[in-house]
Amino acid sequence: YNLSKKQSIMKFYNLCLFLFGASTASTAAFVPQSRPNNVFSKSTSLFSVKNGSPIESIDNSVRNTISGLAVAAALWTAPATMAGNINSISPGTVTGNSMIASSMASAKEMASGSGSRVNKDPDSLLRYGLPIMNKEVRELQKNIELIRQDVASKRKTSALDDIKKVKAIINTKESKMVPSCRDAKVCSDIIASMKEKVEPLEGALKASQDYMNGSDQERDELDKSYNLQDALQKQLTQLEEQMVPAGYLTPVPEEYNDLPQLRGRATVEMVLKKPDGESFDIEGSLSKEAKMTMIIDGYTAPVTGGNFVDLVQKGFYNNMDIQRSDGFVVQTGDPKGEAEGYVGTPSKSVGAGKYGERLIPLEIFVQGDKGPFYESTIEDEGRGGQATVLPFSSYGAMGWAREEYEPNSGSSQFFWLLFDSDLTPAGKNVLDGRYPCFGYVVEGADFLRDIKEGDIIVSAKVTEGAENLVQPKQ
Repeated sequence: YNLSKKQSIMKFYNLCLFLFGASTASTAAFVPQSRPNNVFSKSTSLFSVKNGSPIESIDNSVRNTISGLAVAAALWTAPATMAGNINSISPGTVTGNSMIASSMASAKEMASGSGSRVNKDPDSLLRYGLPIMNKEVRELQKNIELIRQDVASKRKTSALDDIKKVKAIINTKESKMVPSCRDAKVCSDIIASMKEKVEPLEGALKASQDYMNGSDQERDELDKSYNLQDALQKQLTQLEEQMVPAGYLTPVPEEYNDLPQLRGRATVEMVLKKPDGESFDIEGSLSKEAKMTMIIDGYTAPVTGGNFVDLVQKGFYNNMDIQRSDGFVVQTGDPKGEAEGYVGTPSKSVGAGKYGERLIPLEIFVQGDKGPFYESTIEDEGRGGQATVLPFSSYGAMGWAREEYEPNSGSSQFFWLLFDSDLTPAGKNVLDGRYPCFGYVVEGADFLRDIKEGDIIVSAKVTEGAENLVQPKQ
């Protein structure tokens, strides 16, 4: 990265602050925003809610044996060491498609960034989160996404090699991809359209090689390449979505049937404004409103995603202010009044909050499993360090807030993570498996940089996938 001296100092400062917090804080928690006279969190630490940053660290057993930077190293490289002997609450046996689960596990490296790189692309992460089992389309996805990375870094020769691989797959493997689709003709048409885009993409990249590095002509050809790749990538998403088996349902225990559930995906659009009428300033670009588009994933988080989409449909978030913006997360969902969440008919299995809040269970979906497990963290289950289907590795990843020691305390408060790879090494963070990631911002995530406490959500609405919301059985 090309950083100014001031930016470099600030990043070093933030890193030192994080490491210091890791050696002095208690168990990590992104807890619901609380009010001064009604502290929602049950612990205090350097990184408490009142002090701004919600990032805390590891438990006392680790802290007593490792200190300072060694604690931070343990936090990053061996999350399994943070697991305690806490009794977990099992939802019982659930059923699902083991072949699909196995296929999802095979995408672990690319989805979780557990290798040397972190996959920070929300669209890519959502594709890897689809419950599909076609290895040819996964190979196609890998190479199409590599083109994007290579074009962005001007590795033109590598990008052209990736294009050759893409051409080979779509020209020779169509017969192995189409049978996996719900509608064979739809997939054949998508692949045919993809073939048409590959040639001009290759031509634009070759043309960029003929121009001087940094010239306007080179930039124009690279921009053209990037846009063509983007169109190709969108069609890839359509192709993979066609491969989700007809009638596929992520298994959810019956005791949660009295909560809203999202059976598939939904698109939510939010518009925010500043209360004083000022503009959002994103690196000098001014806008009177911030518009963000989010994909909510009911394949991975059917209960959490369903709860969120239900609240959006009810207008719960309309005209609500942002209650936290501290450089690590942007958080909202705490309504005015004494209640700290949405007050509604509670689930019989989970119960209600202190002021009648409808609560939902903690929901975690690990790579390779047939479905999510509920009411316990990944560490409670003795599986610390395993990758979740949707990781907190993208700027604008969406997570559900809860009390630190109460897995079933989430109601309506959620956060957008301001992911910083400088503070979160590849594939290691303290959120995966402790909080459900239920979606990503796919458009407008840059606005999160200037969304502050007090800014107002003017509107939140479901623009696609509303039919996938299943209301509770009474």
